[in-house]
Amino acid sequence: MCLIVFGYDCHPGYQLVLGANRDEYRNRPTDQARFWPDAPHILAGRDLRAGGTWLGVSSEGKIAAITNYRDPHLQVNDPPSRGALIANFLANRTLSTKEFQSILSHDGHLYDGFNLLYGTSDELHYFTNRGGSSGPVTPGIHGLSNHLLDTRWPKLTVARSRLETILRQNCVDPEQLFAALSDSAPFADGVLPDTGIGPERERLLSPIFIANEDYGTRSTTILIIDRSGNVNFIERSFDRSPVPSATQRYSFRIQPLTR
Repeated sequence: MCLIVFGYDCHPGYQLVLGANRDEYRNRPTDQARFWPDAPHILAGRDLRAGGTWLGVSSEGKIAAITNYRDPHLQVNDPPSRGALIANFLANRTLSTKEFQSILSHDGHLYDGFNLLYGTSDELHYFTNRGGSSGPVTPGIHGLSNHLLDTRWPKLTVARSRLETILRQNCVDPEQLFAALSDSAPFADGVLPDTGIGPERERLLSPIFIANEDYGTRSTTILIIDRSGNVNFIERSFDRSPVPSATQRYSFRIQPLTR
């Protein structure tokens, strides 16, 4: 997952409105979003190479989403899959956000760089293993790309501004969110970050929606949770253009786990 924008506890009708683009190599095998057969309470896509996911929600209302932290000069030798962090958090139905935070603090250095949103729509947290300010997410409109939370990269700034406009409406239309995240126009070289990958690669990765032949936006996911606990989850998969090749839709009401 390489771009996430979300409004958290800042709309009268919705507790969470989130839109995310997953950027990945085209040849990496992926299962489209569904409730997992081996863990039926988890709704997420699945990385078929490592078994984890990039964004998911559980029937009890747990949420997690991850982006990579781009730093080619700081790589871990033979790291575990970052997508497993989400899968493990969602799979363990009794694992609290506080307990998970302890695990992240203890084991986060084992992984290549990442940013992680986790918790519930009522208690959302952020963690990075690259030295940022981890902790509870404050109410408002936020964004994550391949640096720390709310770093003002051009595509994040534009996508977050579009979400802010959408959230001024009484009712959020998922189609507007999809449109906001489908822009494949690159940004000017002069405003791009320098993350150590060279100007050509920075330019390739600069659009909100990446439509490159070998690496690009594989899916867009919209997650909306209203203040009554109703979940609307829509994921569109893409080949090499902003025209979707498949759409998955799920709606359900959160059923908190009884301990």
